[in-house]
Amino acid sequence: MSDRLLNFSAGPGTLPLSVIEQAREDLLSIGEAGAGICEISHRCKTYDEVHDGTIAHLKRLLGADDDWELLFVTGGASSQFFQIPMNFGGDADYVVTGTWAKKAAAEAKHFGSPRIAASSEETKFDRIPSELDLNPDARYLHLTTNNTVAGTQWHELPRSGAPLVLDVSSDILSRPFSLEGVSLLYAGAQKNLGPAGTTLVLVRKDFLASAKDDLPTMLSYKTHAAKGSRYNTPPVFPIYMVGLVAKWIEAQGGVAAMGERNQRKADALYAAIDGHDLYQGCAEVGSRSQMNVTFRLSDTSREAEFIAKAAEQGLAGLKGHRSVGGIRASIYNAMPEEGVAKLVEFMKEFAGA
Repeated sequence: MSDRLLNFSAGPGTLPLSVIEQAREDLLSIGEAGAGICEISHRCKTYDEVHDGTIAHLKRLLGADDDWELLFVTGGASSQFFQIPMNFGGDADYVVTGTWAKKAAAEAKHFGSPRIAASSEETKFDRIPSELDLNPDARYLHLTTNNTVAGTQWHELPRSGAPLVLDVSSDILSRPFSLEGVSLLYAGAQKNLGPAGTTLVLVRKDFLASAKDDLPTMLSYKTHAAKGSRYNTPPVFPIYMVGLVAKWIEAQGGVAAMGERNQRKADALYAAIDGHDLYQGCAEVGSRSQMNVTFRLSDTSREAEFIAKAAEQGLAGLKGHRSVGGIRASIYNAMPEEGVAKLVEFMKEFAGA
């Protein structure tokens, strides 16, 4: 496996090698089932253990007790943009800190009158707003905790009288996190959890009880909660992979250890950016993301050369989002510190060329 590239893509992101190797075995036959994980019934005992075990591992890592339901749904985080206001009403506050936060607020208009409590769009989403116009009577306050395109992140969550609803797709399980004040969080799997194909939703049972009842069956969170995310055939393989990643995180020392390692990676990369005039960070220092490090070259004409030469060194996926360009290094949980060290060394060599 020494020929594997270092994948800095924003998603699908890199996965732990040990997880991939285990999946390779289980594709042929999982346990003593005599069939692979993609072939067994979602009602059989073998999958019961996978499904229930994945939920248990995740709830433990997230610090969620029996007051919470953990669901697996499909359609990606983008489907949650409309499913949340559909279930709970769209008369909510939204803080627009990036591309996906803006899309979430737009979807809420189909189900109510969302308010923009703050936005950093005027400065190209280069910061997390410091002042928010919050309505404590809003149905909920929606935040995107980490913004993959702009490379910003909430380092401290605001509090209001409204329930917090969080899109944590790109920083879930990457650092210690308190559920205080949170009523629902959701995350697409393809960044820190596993491959694309399933979305995790963690919702407080008391908040879930307030959801509407007159909804299409598959779009109601209550349906998925009542049937343990198996009302229909679930995305078996992605859920299985999420379970393996959860076990891997526990084996690495848990979320606290992940947070420490991720901070070291981010510190090293930002030091390389700040240490040479060729590199210019895109996000304000106080809002910088620990997961998605965005920067430009002072000579933008050399950015294509930077990306191409990095790829020659096995450093893949560094091209910035198509809407903004530049460079983006996504350093999710499974990106080893050695991978970041190799990128830093390349940056030093390129700057000296």
